[in-house]
Amino acid sequence: MIDPRAIRTFLAVCRANSISGGARALNISQPSVSNAIAQLEQSLGVSLFERSRSGIQLTPEGQALLRRAEAMDSLLADVQAEVQLASRGIVGPLRIGGTPGALVSLLPDAVHRLEARIGRFALHVVERPDHDLAAMLHRGDIELAFVTTGIDEPPEGIEERTFSRDPFALIVGKQNDHLPASLSLRDTALMRWVLPEARGAFRRQVDALFMAADIPVPQDIIRCDSLLTTKAMVRGSQRVTILPMQVASAELSIGVLRAITIEEAAFPRSIGVRMLAGGRLSRLGDALLDVLIHSSRL
Repeated sequence: MIDPRAIRTFLAVCRANSISGGARALNISQPSVSNAIAQLEQSLGVSLFERSRSGIQLTPEGQALLRRAEAMDSLLADVQAEVQLASRGIVGPLRIGGTPGALVSLLPDAVHRLEARIGRFALHVVERPDHDLAAMLHRGDIELAFVTTGIDEPPEGIEERTFSRDPFALIVGKQNDHLPASLSLRDTALMRWVLPEARGAFRRQVDALFMAADIPVPQDIIRCDSLLTTKAMVRGSQRVTILPMQVASAELSIGVLRAITIEEAAFPRSIGVRMLAGGRLSRLGDALLDVLIHSSRL
């Protein structure tokens, strides 16, 4: 059995990038830290660091342990918070992340169903690009990542589930009332655009629509990853964008935005969640996943 205190010492050294920095962070002597690391390496039978004048470099074994150490640190931090919340009749906390579009499409309805099922709970939500979310899952920073699914194989150690599919549409404001109900992207060459910046799955799907129409991605373009800002710019100007219908559903329902069918949009966007393969979710994480399963639109 590995001493959890040794793991926390190891984590402090990693974060400080030196034995001396780890000792200062823990407010203990440098020899004590060195001894703890040496004992940890001996118990595991591996070297965790390669030491040099510029600091320390993790070995492959050290990198593997770092992922586990970060997950353990997050778990221990949650233990105290969960006990305190439980004493007040609140379930949680649950920390989740996601890309903006996936969160907008899935989370509001899931939260509504979750409130009806379990009452009071503590939920923390962060927006991040696709490439950050896998690392956050491995570190234990989040339990679930809401993402566009079905594009890439999930990273090693992560599994993916799809819960909804949503067609893409050309989204326009009142200044484009003259446009027809359906058109080809080949007819949009002179339009002014707002499109995503982040090079994640969502942007690749949007770019694929232009490829399907056999035209280049527009040059008269504002790149923007904020859905709120994108929709506001489209609503108040002649600029247009491409979004899944669910992402713009609130504005479409009150008529401030309009959806135009894209002839090349033969494939819908798939959305769902990623999580650690074989990992155990918290009580609230399990409840949220169950809500998503039972409200799946597939």
